[in-house]
Amino acid sequence: MTVRLLTNIGRLWTGVELISNAAIVMRDGIIAWVGPAASLPQSIPGVIDHIADAQIDNAGGALVTPGLIDAHAHPVYAGNRYAEISARSEGASQSDIVAAGGGVSSTVTVTRGTDPWTLCNDVRDRLRHWLLWGTTTVEAKTGYHLTRDGELADVRLLRSLEEEPGMPRLHVTFFAAHAIPPEYFGRHRDYVQAVGSWLGDAAQAGADGVDVYCDNRQFTTEDARWILTLGRAAGLKTRIHACSKPRHGAVRMAAEMQCNSVDLLHETDEEDLVALARTKTPVVVCPTASLNECRTPPVRALLDHGVPVALGTDHNPAHCGTTMMSLVVCMAIGLYGLSVQEALRAATVGGAQALGTLDRGVIAVGKVADVVQWDAEHEGAFAWSYGLKAMRVWRGGEPLR
Repeated sequence: MTVRLLTNIGRLWTGVELISNAAIVMRDGIIAWVGPAASLPQSIPGVIDHIADAQIDNAGGALVTPGLIDAHAHPVYAGNRYAEISARSEGASQSDIVAAGGGVSSTVTVTRGTDPWTLCNDVRDRLRHWLLWGTTTVEAKTGYHLTRDGELADVRLLRSLEEEPGMPRLHVTFFAAHAIPPEYFGRHRDYVQAVGSWLGDAAQAGADGVDVYCDNRQFTTEDARWILTLGRAAGLKTRIHACSKPRHGAVRMAAEMQCNSVDLLHETDEEDLVALARTKTPVVVCPTASLNECRTPPVRALLDHGVPVALGTDHNPAHCGTTMMSLVVCMAIGLYGLSVQEALRAATVGGAQALGTLDRGVIAVGKVADVVQWDAEHEGAFAWSYGLKAMRVWRGGEPLR
């Protein structure tokens, strides 16, 4: 049984507190001991008889944190939409882009036409970058096939990749309710019913959750309630892209259902905040989406109301290509007015709450040993570097090679 001692940690942010001159003992992928190095015992009953026998990793006085958690990402797609992004920067509207053949449907067309081997290699390469940049858990959505077989194949693809060396842990979200596919044009209700009928198969294929893009141009609040109710009955965690205006009631519906997360939340009002606070429904915010939409969710008000907040990259082919959660932490500090520790908490503890994976996101005895050593001696570097580099990553107590 492997016992590993990570010592000479200059500053350790556990997700709860800061400890100077710290050490961590990891055994078989689990945190077995954590605290000031001066308090490190010579033996840990049930773990190791002589701490000197442990494999030793020296952090060299660096900053160490839990592995970061990306609570909102769309990594399963083929191709790119660079031309569309360029056109948008020059003032093209969404309707102009769609009329020119862009939008979600363009990615759906390319992804459907890409052979599974190529798609797998593309997704594998993206996921590897998440882990290299210090993100040990990624919420990975499907949503660019929009057929039963294609979406289920994407779930299986993600589950198979997670088992490979050098991959982050994955929380797989079935996102067939991303958009209405072309073949269902004019048959909105038929597609909603079709998605509902696929949810049991999605759970069997290995999906952890179900998501709905709730917007008056895509799926309505009533559509979302119906799909999420069926998803929950199939054993899936429930999520919602709450992109519609407050008057549509998506956020209040999600709070009433006690969804596992409400994501993006570009627009909201006091009633939404009160509903989220009453049920403690986690909210996932994505600074990259805030920049793209030129709208900022009320993150400070959410925190003041006691609502759990998580961070995500919103990696997707149309708006954001980053896999760097350290960049997202920096952006959250600047855009949302968070302190460094508040942003780090949202990228670790908050992400674990939003995904319902409370075995991670914090360095504490009994939690999974997902740990990152950063290229800095102080957590303030997250607010300065615009993408702090991860020097070493341990996933389940094992160093990334």
